[in-house]
Amino acid sequence: MPVSRTLLLWLLPALLLVAAVRLYGLAGAALPDYDSVRNWQIVQEVSRGQLQHLFHHGSPVFSLVYAPVAWLTTDYRVFQHLNALVAVAALGLLVAFIARKTRLPGWQTGLLTLLAGTSLFLTFSGRDFTMSSWSLLCFAGLLRAYYRRLQLPSAATLYRATGWLVLGLGFNYKFLLTLPILAVLEWWRADGLLWRHGHWWRVAGLLAAPYLVLGTVGVLAGLPWYLWPAIYYKVAFPEAANAAGRAATIRPDGLYYLRYLWDFESGVVWLGLLGPLAALPRLRRGTPLPLELYLAVWGWCLLAGMSLLIKAPRGLLWAYGLWYALAFLWLRRLPVAALVVVVLGAVGLNIRRIQQEIYAYTPTSYPAVAAWLQAHRAGPVISTVGIGLAPFRSAADTVKPVFSDRQAGSLRRHGYRYLLLDGYWRVTNVAAFDSLRRLPAIASWPEPLLTSPLLFLEHSEFTGLGYEQTLARQRAARQDSVQLRVVQW
Repeated sequence: MPVSRTLLLWLLPALLLVAAVRLYGLAGAALPDYDSVRNWQIVQEVSRGQLQHLFHHGSPVFSLVYAPVAWLTTDYRVFQHLNALVAVAALGLLVAFIARKTRLPGWQTGLLTLLAGTSLFLTFSGRDFTMSSWSLLCFAGLLRAYYRRLQLPSAATLYRATGWLVLGLGFNYKFLLTLPILAVLEWWRADGLLWRHGHWWRVAGLLAAPYLVLGTVGVLAGLPWYLWPAIYYKVAFPEAANAAGRAATIRPDGLYYLRYLWDFESGVVWLGLLGPLAALPRLRRGTPLPLELYLAVWGWCLLAGMSLLIKAPRGLLWAYGLWYALAFLWLRRLPVAALVVVVLGAVGLNIRRIQQEIYAYTPTSYPAVAAWLQAHRAGPVISTVGIGLAPFRSAADTVKPVFSDRQAGSLRRHGYRYLLLDGYWRVTNVAAFDSLRRLPAIASWPEPLLTSPLLFLEHSEFTGLGYEQTLARQRAARQDSVQLRVVQW
C-alpha cells in the first residue's frame, strides 16, 4: 500500500528532526567501540577484494553494501553518518506501517515519529558503525511483510516476508532470533499455509540461497565453505572464555532489561509494554492478531528470549520502537490537547536524557593522541584492547590491540616503542594489565565516552556481568580524570 501524501507531509519533517538529533555532534565523535572500528577496517578490505574477513560476525552483506563507499572515501565519519541515516530510514518504515494500519492522522504520525525516534538507546545505537541500523531496517520490513502474510495468507505474502528474513540474516546473525517468534505466530495463525503446495521447501530454499551463493564466493577467496554457519555455532557454543573471562551464552536474569528501561528510557515505554496485556483474554487461536497485539507479541517474545541470554541493551534493539509505538497508540485515548502535551513532554525528557547520556560523552581526544604520536614519530603503537585510535592514524601506521601484559611485552621486543593505555580495557573488563598500569605516562588525555554508562552496559554482553556489576565498574572508571595515557618504553 503506497504512503499517502498527507502522511509524508508530516512523516518526512519529523524524520528530519530525528536525523538532526541523531547526527548532532557526530562529526566530533570517535567510533564508539571495537566492533565499529573493526567493521570500518573490514569494509575497506572487502573494497580491495580481500575477503578473508567477509563473514566477520556472520554479516557479509553489511561489508558488501558499504564496500563501494570505501572506493570513494575511507573517512570513518562518512560511514558513521550513513549508518545513522539508515537507522532513521528504519524508523520511517516502521512508523509508516503503523500509521497506515491504524489510520493515524498526519500530525499524530509526526508525534509518533518524534516519540520513538528520541528513544535513548535507539539514538545511542544509531551513532555507531555496526549492523544495528540495517538490522532495524530489515526488521521493520519483516514486521510489515509478515503482518500482511497473517492478514492475507497467500504464496506472494509468504515469500515477501521470507525475502525480508533472508536479507536480515545477511546483515545480522541475530536475525536467527526471529525464527522462534515467527514459529509462534505461525502456530497461532494455524492456517497451514507454510505446509501447502510445497511452500515450506521453497521457503527453505530461499533461506539457504545466500549461504550457497556467498559460501561459493568465500570458497573462491580461499575460505572454508562452512565458515558462515560455523560462526553461528561458535557464538552459541564458544570454545573458550573470551578475554573478559565470559564463556557462557546463557545467563537468565529477568530484571536486567526492566532495570535498564526504568533507569534510562521514557516512562511511557511501560504503557507500551504492559498496556496490551488487557486484550489477551479476548484472543482466540486461529484468528488474525490485531495490530497492537501483533506488535506486543514481538516485544514480549524478544524480552522473554533475551532475558535468558547474556545481556546488553542492544538485545532489545527491535523492541524499543514497538513499545514507544504501542504507548502512543494507548495515549491516543486522551483528549487531543492532553495527547499533545504528554507526547511532547516525553519527547522533551528524551532529548534531555540524550544530552546527559550521549552528547555529554561525545567529544573525543583520539585526534589529539594521533597528532601527538605523529609529532613524536611514534610508528606502530600498542593499545590495550581498544582500537579507537586507528581511524585517526595514517595508513602506514598500525594500532595493535593487546589483551595482556605478556602480549604487550612480546610486541615491545619486536620494536614497538609506544603503548597507549586505552581505558577501553575497563569497559571490556579485561584487567590483565597490572604491570602496564604502573608505568609512568608521558602524555594523557580524557576520553569521556570511555566513562559512559550506556557504553559499559552495551559491553555487558561481552563481559558477562550483571546490570549492577556493570554500572559499578562504570562508576569506578568515572573517578579517573584521564582515560588515554601514552607510555614510552
